[in-house]
Amino acid sequence: MKGAVSQFWAGLLSIVLGCVSILVFDAAHAAESETFSNPAVSARLISAEDGIAPDAASVSLGLALEYGDGWKGYWRTPGEVGLAPKINWSGSTNLKSAELLWPAPERFEAFGIENFGYSGQVVLPIRARLEDAGQPLELRARVSLLTCSTVCVPHDFELSLALPQGVGIDTNPARQIATYADRVPAVPENSDIRISVTALDTRDSALIVVATSDAPFDEVDVFPEFGPLVTFGKPDIRLDRDRTELWAKIPINAWTEEHAEPSVTITDTARAITAPITLTSDPPAPPFSSANPRTSVLKVVAVAAIAFLGGLILNAMPCVLPVLSIKLTSVLKATGQTRQMTRNGFLFSALGVLTFVWALAAALVFLQWIGVSVGWGIQFQNPVFVTLMFMVIAVFAANLFGAFEITLPAALQDRLGASNARAGYISDFGTGLFAAILATPCSAPFLGTAITFALAGTSLDVIVIFTALGLGLALPYLVIAARPELVTRLPRPGRWMLLVRILLGGLLLATAAWLLFVLVGVAGGRAAAFISALTAALIVAASIPQANRWLRRATLSVCVFLAIFGVGLTSTPDRTTAGVDATSHWQDFEPPSIARRVSEGETVFVDVTADWCLTCKANKSLVLDRDPVRARLRGGSVIAMQADWTRSDDNIARFLERYDRYGIPFNIVFGPGSPSGIALPEILTPQAVLDALDTASVRSVASE
Repeated sequence: MKGAVSQFWAGLLSIVLGCVSILVFDAAHAAESETFSNPAVSARLISAEDGIAPDAASVSLGLALEYGDGWKGYWRTPGEVGLAPKINWSGSTNLKSAELLWPAPERFEAFGIENFGYSGQVVLPIRARLEDAGQPLELRARVSLLTCSTVCVPHDFELSLALPQGVGIDTNPARQIATYADRVPAVPENSDIRISVTALDTRDSALIVVATSDAPFDEVDVFPEFGPLVTFGKPDIRLDRDRTELWAKIPINAWTEEHAEPSVTITDTARAITAPITLTSDPPAPPFSSANPRTSVLKVVAVAAIAFLGGLILNAMPCVLPVLSIKLTSVLKATGQTRQMTRNGFLFSALGVLTFVWALAAALVFLQWIGVSVGWGIQFQNPVFVTLMFMVIAVFAANLFGAFEITLPAALQDRLGASNARAGYISDFGTGLFAAILATPCSAPFLGTAITFALAGTSLDVIVIFTALGLGLALPYLVIAARPELVTRLPRPGRWMLLVRILLGGLLLATAAWLLFVLVGVAGGRAAAFISALTAALIVAASIPQANRWLRRATLSVCVFLAIFGVGLTSTPDRTTAGVDATSHWQDFEPPSIARRVSEGETVFVDVTADWCLTCKANKSLVLDRDPVRARLRGGSVIAMQADWTRSDDNIARFLERYDRYGIPFNIVFGPGSPSGIALPEILTPQAVLDALDTASVRSVASE
């Protein structure tokens, strides 16, 4: 009997245990949704609770994401491109609200742009509140998120999760949700990190953040949040010796005053803070030196050698047309002189080259110091500079055509000892000076590397590199100065010199025409016509032999004064991108759209050009506007964007700086096979362009 009773209770116990196990299994199963999965991401809803306990008004949920190898997702503020995950809860039952929390992000690069998000595994905690406490919850989540690898892929899917009435904790999901909830940045009251200063540095177009911490900073990063219309670059973060004080400078890539409730998030190992900020206009200077190591002397010497070679090659670049006449004039003038006079003349020409290069280096250092974007040849963006150059070259051309003779004032000649040689040395110096000025719109091989190194380095780097560049540019003058007998191989002076003078005058006239074309680009047609009329009046006044000397000087002064101040008054508003119209295959330059187009599988070719860049014009006429490159750009498989830097444009300057370029031409190709871009050399060849397009167009196997 006892055995039978024992069997009965044993059987009942097994039934009860079986029922309990079934209930436990069902509850565990109910604490997790189905899984959406593909090679880029796996996603599911998880719950810390097995069911809705009596009188429970909230429940802890999480969106568990696992990104595939090489794939990344985005934070609530994605950076310059990207989309934050969104969840639509329409169709859910007994759900009052659901707040998505955001663990501290990591910084990563996509398409050459700084972005913020996640990789590997992450759980986005969700605080869900119930309409009716203690009642079952049915969730219907429509999830939209973007994943990026070598290509970006959007995802839209539905997840469902039902939590019946019941009690109990599912320890594994609860542990995951708690782990990532701890990584959500704290509010200022609950953190030992204090943000003391947030200032807008308008001079450097940057945001300055100063913060202190009770514990030393370790792996720290700074993420400003100003809304979708304001984007930032990679910060320059500096710490004091104790690593408890932080100073960060974050470059602004895009800015608008239309931003609501700006905040800054500072992340560190095992802690983070998000704090609302109030901007000030008094940025503090960096109290600590940069963590970047100093450039070695050997590297500076190596880059100086590259700069010297680039300056030498610059003598044979397309800008040789404006410079050729000046150089030939100096050689022609040297015939019939003594050996010493010839040597001194060419040394003064070399000094003129170096003087301009040193002046340009000093100006670039100053502009960097006050926060202005700088680059090789940017002086041609200034209408006043182009105006003065046009007037000077036009006057020199008229002089070579015999309209008048340019002589130094008698008092100056007397002061120089009435020495024709000394007066000629001033002319030689001016020859080198103008030759260097007119060579700057060109970019030679090796030159881009040297200029980039100099402008990204210290003031001493700028001076050393530019001096080496000037020596390379002045080498032809230095060679003749070393061996003046080379000039004696020219024919003896005679009537042939008149023909050469007319030829050189024609070259200078062509230079003046080119400068006038540049002036149209930077100031508009009306300003160019005004300056042309003034220059013509100046030449006519100088050509009248009976004109009083004081009248000539007064005319010169008035014309120069009107030119300097009148070019600004007659300038037209900024134009749109040159060469882009309805019939052209070139499209407007839109940096934010590049990543989107590449994510859709398109290839983008970017050409940064300007009217004053002669190398750009040579690339365009010899490569880009000729088959087979032209056919490829027009074939529909490539998006061709043209960025016109004839006039100053901050968007283009920031785009160049992003790729460590400070001069043009600059051509780069983006595509599924190279989302970060393939930068092309300054001097284009059809094969180089086609190879880059082929490489960028082929999607890698990992992105499939």
